[in-house]
Amino acid sequence: MKFAAKPAVLSALGALALGSAPLTADDHMTTDPVAAVEAEADRTARVASELWELAELGYLETRSSGLMQAELAGEGFRIEQGIAEIPTAFVAEWGEGGPVIAILAEMDALPGINQSSSPTRDQIEGKGAGHACGHNLFGAGSLTAAIAVKKWLEETGTPGRIRLYGTPAEEGGSGKVYMTRAGMFDDVDIAIHWHADDQNSAAARTSLANRSAKFRFTGISAHAAGAPERGRSALDGVEAMNMMANMMHEHIPQDARMHYVITSGGNAPNVVPDFAEVFYYVRHPDPSGVEAIWARLEDAARGAAMGTGTEVEWEIIHGNNPLLVNETLARAMHEKLTAVGGVTYTAEEREWAEQLQASLGDAALPLESAAEIQPYNRSLGYGSTDVGDVSWATPTVGVRTATWVPGTSSHSWQAVAASGHSIGHKGAQVAAKAMALMAVDLFTNPALREAARAEFESARGPYFVYRSLLGDRDPPLDYRR
Repeated sequence: MKFAAKPAVLSALGALALGSAPLTADDHMTTDPVAAVEAEADRTARVASELWELAELGYLETRSSGLMQAELAGEGFRIEQGIAEIPTAFVAEWGEGGPVIAILAEMDALPGINQSSSPTRDQIEGKGAGHACGHNLFGAGSLTAAIAVKKWLEETGTPGRIRLYGTPAEEGGSGKVYMTRAGMFDDVDIAIHWHADDQNSAAARTSLANRSAKFRFTGISAHAAGAPERGRSALDGVEAMNMMANMMHEHIPQDARMHYVITSGGNAPNVVPDFAEVFYYVRHPDPSGVEAIWARLEDAARGAAMGTGTEVEWEIIHGNNPLLVNETLARAMHEKLTAVGGVTYTAEEREWAEQLQASLGDAALPLESAAEIQPYNRSLGYGSTDVGDVSWATPTVGVRTATWVPGTSSHSWQAVAASGHSIGHKGAQVAAKAMALMAVDLFTNPALREAARAEFESARGPYFVYRSLLGDRDPPLDYRR
């Protein structure tokens, strides 16, 4: 399945010259993409705030997806909904002919954590999820960048299509993997993404491949005191598996990661549980490393069931390939980010940030670092992302900006707080500017596109065949229910 573009009317061809000095709205004509992003600052903040309030989980982002689609449709984008058999996934496109430049937009929140936009711990009663990874900012910033590029294309008459992908369920749902598997990126020339962070960087950082599954043990219930001999505890199966997995930790590669959470363990101590479930993640820099460790984990599950007199089955929930970095694009993005500059705080924002930093302890970094651009380098990141699969389908480049107070870890209440604050909104604007400049460069610089494609093809190799780590399963639309 591919997105089929429909004709659109474009104005006459124009030209745009980009300088290397820091860019502001006053320095350029109306076709300047940075000026277009700055003009959308209120929209960025509004959409980010609405997504933050909704805090919808993976594959359940109905209102979040609808909000983003409505904003884009209002700007003249053509919308295709429910792509790759995912109701909340969509593609919005504007333009015709020329290169196809894609911008990715995430929108899902994390379960089990919430926080107000206060700089001190302040949970919101009854709210079971929060944007602890800043995907509300991701969605809003990408939307703003796409709209700014659309306006630039329209005003300059440059041939080309800007395409925003609404990508659900990044957090453990691998939404982009199903979109990649369905061929949604096959006609894309370059894909651009970004992420919330506590610093500004366009470094070429790879990620770990990963796979997850829910292991479900079935036993026999009985009275734990009156008839224990009749029972076969499903929880014993889970605990036996976990014990073996924890011993495996000593004997897996140093760069590998394995972690789990018991999602169901019974309801009453005096009832032998006949059902228990444990949710596992396995990560490694190479997909083959994930699969080797995974085979051992499956053996542990079988052994645990055999030893406890229970039965076990498992469901693969998600799997991501590692990011295939493209240094041609990464260096170009670093130039754009450097031209834009980092995040500067007002006096009120600095006071807020100082209050939050009190909870960070030794992890706190100088607040001034939010305005700095980190040096370019290439490194291994220990997280995982479904952007990895996109990067094996088309040349892909990313950027990170200081949406959080320096020293903040992702998946923390401090990240939730800043993601709902003006500090987060400013970081999203920085990302939107860098992405918009990158897109304009890609539309107008065929040599850059060709160099990026050459590096991409060389890195994949002549015999590359795409294979996902989640097999041929359908999207797990109920994995967060």
